[in-house]
Amino acid sequence: MTHTTETTDAHGEDTPLDPVDRVLARAEGRSSANVFGAAQALQDAATVAYGDTDGDQWDREERAALRRVPGLSTELEDVTEVEYRQLRLENVVLVGVYPQGSQEDAENSLRELAALAETAGAVVLDGVLQRRPHPDPATYIGRGKAAELRDLVAAVGADTVSADTELAPSQRRALEDVVKVKVIDRTTVILDIFSQHAKSREGKAQVELAQLEYLLPRLRGWGESMSRQAGGQVGAGGAGMGSRGPGETKIELDRRRIRTKMAQLRRQLRDFAPAREAKRSERKRNTIPSVAIAGYTNAGKSSLLNRLTSAGVLVENALFATLDATVRRAQAADGRVYTLTDTVGFVRNLPHQLVEAFRSTLEEVGDADVLVHVVDGSHPDPAAQLATVRDVMGDVGARSTREIVVFNKADLVDDDARLVLRGLEPSALFVSSRTGEGIDQLRTVIEDALPLPAVEVRALVPYERGDLINAVHESGHIVSTAHEEGGTAVHAHVSERLAAELAPYAL
Repeated sequence: MTHTTETTDAHGEDTPLDPVDRVLARAEGRSSANVFGAAQALQDAATVAYGDTDGDQWDREERAALRRVPGLSTELEDVTEVEYRQLRLENVVLVGVYPQGSQEDAENSLRELAALAETAGAVVLDGVLQRRPHPDPATYIGRGKAAELRDLVAAVGADTVSADTELAPSQRRALEDVVKVKVIDRTTVILDIFSQHAKSREGKAQVELAQLEYLLPRLRGWGESMSRQAGGQVGAGGAGMGSRGPGETKIELDRRRIRTKMAQLRRQLRDFAPAREAKRSERKRNTIPSVAIAGYTNAGKSSLLNRLTSAGVLVENALFATLDATVRRAQAADGRVYTLTDTVGFVRNLPHQLVEAFRSTLEEVGDADVLVHVVDGSHPDPAAQLATVRDVMGDVGARSTREIVVFNKADLVDDDARLVLRGLEPSALFVSSRTGEGIDQLRTVIEDALPLPAVEVRALVPYERGDLINAVHESGHIVSTAHEEGGTAVHAHVSERLAAELAPYAL
C-alpha cells in the first residue's frame, strides 16, 4: 500500500506525507526482511548460512524453540519473552520526520527501524515519512498529519505506532491521544530487544537499569493517582477531615521505588567489576594481547569470531543477537596466545542510557590492544556505520587503539561497490565469514598488529627447564631458537615476569 498525499496540517501548510518506498510488504508466506531491496538492514535469508566454522549453535535453537509443558493437552506455555512474542506479534506502522535534502538517510533509518521492530517480534505493516524543518514539539508530526496517521493506522489494522526518534514524554502522550493506539519510539524498540536477548546476570542488570532510566521521566498517572494528598483546612484548598493521606501519591511512590531499584542495580553492577578486573589483570600480567571485534549491529562480528576460532558463539540474522561479551583464546602462527572478544553491536542513535549501562562491557573495547572494526560491506550506507561506531569507541577511550577495518559479507559485494568501499577505507580488508574469503589474510594482519612483549632476552636454557621454553612459546614472541650442547639458545621478546625467570640463563 503506497501513499502519496498532500493535506493541510495545523499550520495551514501543504506538506506531503512521503512514504518509504514500501518499507515492508504484508507478510504472506515470505519474510518481510526479504523485500528491503538494496537498503535492507537484515541480510537476505537466501544468503544466510551457518556452517561448521560457527561451532555448536545451541543458543540459536533454544531461542527459537517452543516447549510443550507436560500434562497439558491443548495449551502451549510460553517459556521466554522471545517465545511469547513469536506467538503474539504486534502490528506496527512506522513514522519519521526528515528535513529537506536528507530523504535517502531518512529512508535508510526507517528501514533499519523496521528491522529492529521485526527483531523485537513485531510485524511492520507500513511506514511513512514527513518532510518538515523540525519535528513538531507537540505531536512530532503536527496535528494534521497525526490525524492522517490515525486514518492509516485504522485502514491497515495496526495496534502500535513507532516513531523513528526518541520522543519526549509529552510528544508521545499527545500523539497517542490523536492516533488512539499505543505509541512507542526507537529507544523503546531497542530496549525491548536488549531485554529479550540478555542472558548473563550482568547483561540483565545492565538492560534493566537502562529501562528504568528511560521509564522514570515517562511515568504517567491517571485520575486520583495524579492528585496530591490534601492537607490543611478546607478553605485553604484542602478537602478537610479524612482527606489527609500518607503524603505520597501513587506516581510519587512509583518514582521512589524505581530510584531505589536503580540504586540497587548500580551496586550490583559495581559488584561485578572486581571479577572482570581480576580476569583482565591476569591476562595483562601474563602479557596476553587482546583483540576486540567491534562494529555495527548485524555486521557479522559473531560469525567472524566463529570463523577465526570455531567459538560456537550464537549467530543469528537479527539485530543485537549478541549482548554479552564473549572472550575466546586464539593462537598465532608463531605460537603466541591472544584473546578475541566479541562485543555488543552499535546502531545509529543508540540510546545514551544503553551506552552508560553497557559501559562495563564496552570497556573490553577500550582496553584492547587491537581493534577489528567490522563493517557490513553490503549495507547501503557503510560510511554512516563507520562514523557511528567510531563515535561510540571515542566515548569509551578507544580512539588511539590500533584499528583494522574489515568489510564483511564480501560475497554480497560486486566489483564496483568494492571500489567505492576502497575509496572509503584504502587499507581495509574484504572478508566473508560465509565463504572464508580473506580470513587467512585477516588472521595474518591481526597477528602482525599484536604488540611485542616489553623485554628482549637472549638466553641458553637447560634442557631440563623445558617449562620456560614452553612459556616463551605461549606468551612471548620468539625471534630465533637453536639447540646447542648446553641447552636451547633462545632470542625472544617476553614479559618482565618471564624475563626475571630467564635471567639466570642470560647470554
